[in-house]
Amino acid sequence: MPGIELHGVAVSNFVRAVRMALEEKKLAYELFPCAPHSDVPKQIHPLGKIPVLRHGTVELAETRAIAGYLESIFPARPLFPDDPVELAQTEQWISIVNSAVDRTMIRDYVFPYHFPRSRGEEPDWVAIDAALPSLRQQVSMLDAAVAETGYLAAGRFTYADCALLPTLAAVRNFPEGADAIAAAPALNAYFETHSQRPSFVATAPEFA
Repeated sequence: MPGIELHGVAVSNFVRAVRMALEEKKLAYELFPCAPHSDVPKQIHPLGKIPVLRHGTVELAETRAIAGYLESIFPARPLFPDDPVELAQTEQWISIVNSAVDRTMIRDYVFPYHFPRSRGEEPDWVAIDAALPSLRQQVSMLDAAVAETGYLAAGRFTYADCALLPTLAAVRNFPEGADAIAAAPALNAYFETHSQRPSFVATAPEFA
């Protein structure tokens, strides 16, 4: 069986989501650090994004496609339910997290902190302030989503949770995001519980 290669940077929430899936399924893999638009991502992803996966002759981009492939090839310890309704609910939350939540919490909120600081500059306070109403609204949405079962879907841990947890971890590195999550009791308990999972601990970026 060929080895699994994952290419991307460990601090990426999308890279970490796939790594969590690999850890949850107890699959051996090697992470090859590389930036977006570097050689390997450009070879595999039409837009040069990360992560990308190589598994023998198979090359894949986009986290949902990668997670679905891993689930099909390695069905043990499933992260996608068999029940059609539970699967649809899981897919619903994956889509919401990968599109709307990532856009607000990472692109619009975390990045205006991270990239200026990486250049030794002040955070982009205008962008941060503009992102906060949507961030708080989405925290409230997620708080309600996990309140009943402690999971996003299916009453158990799925790939939807793999997608969300790295995003919450990144948001909690900054004060307004940390405060918003701390004020959402169900979401805060969800994060505190699942941040103890071996898959979450094993994939923590070095700075976290």
